[in-house]
Amino acid sequence: MSQHLNIEENLKDLLSLLADGKFIEAQEKYLANDVSLTEGNDTPKTGKENVIAQEKEVLSGVGEFIRYEVFNTAVNGNVSFYEGVMEYVQKDGVHVKVEQTVVDKWEDGKIVSERFYHA
Repeated sequence: MSQHLNIEENLKDLLSLLADGKFIEAQEKYLANDVSLTEGNDTPKTGKENVIAQEKEVLSGVGEFIRYEVFNTAVNGNVSFYEGVMEYVQKDGVHVKVEQTVVDKWEDGKIVSERFYHA
């Protein structure tokens, strides 16, 4: 039960960081060194340093962060789930809105596997 509560607390903190647009801070705090991150059906990105480097590259194109809003969360064993919407304007003026469900597998307070399902 304590593992479940710990994951709920970590997830709440993680989502708070994301809501504030602190994506790199969230990744540095919660990704395991050997994390595997998958966007939809793409080839997984592996390794915390690699994932953060790619996130920094994506964020370099963001001109205005609008929101990262989460609607539903759940924890089952060592797995957390949430639905959310991320919205921003790229530096080239393109407005991006991504609706997604995220599934995280946790070990020792860190995310070892993360998968994004996009609409």
